[in-house]
Amino acid sequence: MYVLILNGSPRKNGNTSVAVAELEKVFAEEGVEVETVQVGGRDIRGCMACNYCKREGHCVFDDLVNELAPKLEACDGLVVASPVYFASANGTLVSLLDRLFYSTLFDKRMKVGASVAVARRGGASATFDELNKYFTINGMPVASSHYWNSVHGLLPGEAVQDEEGLQTMRSLARNMTFLMKSIALGKEAYGLPEKEEPKKTNFVR
Repeated sequence: MYVLILNGSPRKNGNTSVAVAELEKVFAEEGVEVETVQVGGRDIRGCMACNYCKREGHCVFDDLVNELAPKLEACDGLVVASPVYFASANGTLVSLLDRLFYSTLFDKRMKVGASVAVARRGGASATFDELNKYFTINGMPVASSHYWNSVHGLLPGEAVQDEEGLQTMRSLARNMTFLMKSIALGKEAYGLPEKEEPKKTNFVR
């Protein structure tokens, strides 16, 4: 099993890293290979809807998005973790996810997705919901915990005091590992679900 973690915080040792470290610890105990990529501090521009990727198979901007594309294709699970800004995910992370998911044309079904929101106080649920939409539009099962996947803290490192949040991260990693392994067994026995040709209905004609 291989999990790709995208840390959307610009702070390398901030509270999002505290949450991610708790996930990494459990994944290691479960024998899951993990690769964490720090995204938040990178210079990532947004999608400009040029559709170059549909012709060439990769994004026109040759940056971290194209570097991550083969890792996304190879992974069994993807964790996207972000600090909360105005009840939303980090803007750099959102720009990366928009381009990464849009420009990669391979089948993402049955890769397990998990989102993590880290906040001082509010906005975690909105961010959690925002990030999960990248998974659900691509047929990716969403891993859950025993609570919504959020950790709280303001000052760098303060999240270590959020015992419930860290426990939520540990449960998430265990549940995600179980789900990935179960899906791998299911694919061996039954293959992937039948996929129909997409039908697009425009609301304006």
